[in-house]
Amino acid sequence: MFKKLVYLIGLICFLMFWSSCRKDFNFTNSSGQLTFSKDTVYLDTVFTNIGSSTYNLKVYNRSSVNIIIPSITLANGTTSNYRLNVDGMAGQDFENVELLARDSLYIFIETTIDINNYGSTNGNFLYTDAIQFGSGNTVQSVPLVTLVKDAIFIYPNRDNTTKVVETLTLNVDGQPTETDLQGRELMPEELRFTNEKPYVIYGFAAVPSGETLIIDAGARLHFHANSGIIVKEGASLQVNGDYSSDQELLENEVIFEGDRLEPEYAEVPGQWGTIWLYDGSIENHINYATIKNASIGILSDGNPNDPNPKLTLSNTQIYNSSSFGVLGRNTAISGENVVINKAGLSAFAGTLGGKYNFTHSTLANYWTGSFRQFPALLLNNFVLDEDNNAILADLTEANFNNCIIYGNDNPEFILDEIEDPAVSFNFKFDHCLIRFNDSNNNYTGPNYDFNDNAHYEAIVFNEDPAFKDPQNNQLIIGENSAAVNLGFLDFALQVPTDLLNVDRTTAPDAGAYQHITFE
Repeated sequence: MFKKLVYLIGLICFLMFWSSCRKDFNFTNSSGQLTFSKDTVYLDTVFTNIGSSTYNLKVYNRSSVNIIIPSITLANGTTSNYRLNVDGMAGQDFENVELLARDSLYIFIETTIDINNYGSTNGNFLYTDAIQFGSGNTVQSVPLVTLVKDAIFIYPNRDNTTKVVETLTLNVDGQPTETDLQGRELMPEELRFTNEKPYVIYGFAAVPSGETLIIDAGARLHFHANSGIIVKEGASLQVNGDYSSDQELLENEVIFEGDRLEPEYAEVPGQWGTIWLYDGSIENHINYATIKNASIGILSDGNPNDPNPKLTLSNTQIYNSSSFGVLGRNTAISGENVVINKAGLSAFAGTLGGKYNFTHSTLANYWTGSFRQFPALLLNNFVLDEDNNAILADLTEANFNNCIIYGNDNPEFILDEIEDPAVSFNFKFDHCLIRFNDSNNNYTGPNYDFNDNAHYEAIVFNEDPAFKDPQNNQLIIGENSAAVNLGFLDFALQVPTDLLNVDRTTAPDAGAYQHITFE
């Protein structure tokens, strides 16, 4: 009997407690008192028919009462190109959404827009809508805004039955070999990229043997993950950028970058593959280009003894490469007014020998994304095979004239030679500013005899280059730079203007830029 009495008292207490708490869950209709984390949600810029990132809006009930939001809808209704997710529920129209006192909820927003549905747009269209909360006189709205860009898409074919994506056949040791690289060869009508619309490339776009891909000044190329350009044997790449009077718009620059247009992706390394100058491709020229956020900015293979350099780089900037800015493998590269910065390994690596000549270039590495094992500049004359045996090749020449070689590590250049009397290892640094401080004597031997004028002439070590902001890829130097007036006039006459088209023939500075006075 006593147990039953205790049980009955406990039940009555529970019901009384539940009843007293239950009033906290009474709800009244919202009367327009919501507040929001953003006045307007900008979904930034997207390419036509490509889904956006997911954006969010936080909705607050700052009052002391629980409310019901009668409706959360899109102003354009079911015809809207926006998609919503309200507290885990996907849709475009939601009714009687509960929101506790002093609580909040998240709304997630995405969009995919076909620019062709909106008539003549001149390549851009500003698409707008609004999320509406409530109805009648108490409705509250948060605008949604997205800029849509038209584009030319290049992608491999896909078998509709097997879903297998087309892959490339490459020449490997003289034999056509099917690879697992998704991509296709460009068609004849695709071998000129203009500046009329941006290009979005999925997989690798291959320049067929015997053909030339010409890219006009002002062109914009965007690459999806694991995508890039391959220039096959006997083919060429001609990037015809030009100086831009507006250094913000870069109207004549050719820009290679990823296909994510949101601001948070603007400087993220490793978003796409590489520009691969395959063994046997010939006379590739890149002028006034910016190559950013790749895994390897440029990969150049082979052809070290061709009469003309396999790659001529001029007035080109390469930033935010997750491994190498430029990787040469037994190849021939000539560069002037080249700026490379922020690479996960080396800004420039000339491996397995080759020929490399750089004049008035800034090869820097201020990478902070991870621990970096390699210097800004690496030169070697070997590669290790699968059995860890070294294969050697001549470093026929490696000349760096009026250059800056610097970074946030030390030393910032390494000459990694396997000595063999049958293999040459020729190099010279002339009128350069270099970071190299070997306090532990890890690097010894004749290659590091800095008093040998055959290898080092007029070198300034470890003095401040006074870059404007190397962490943000601003490598122009200030008036207090150790590179000021360091350049040798004979080299300056070969490259008479700097990257910003400033004359350098009176008092040349080392590096790609003449100095300025910082504000």
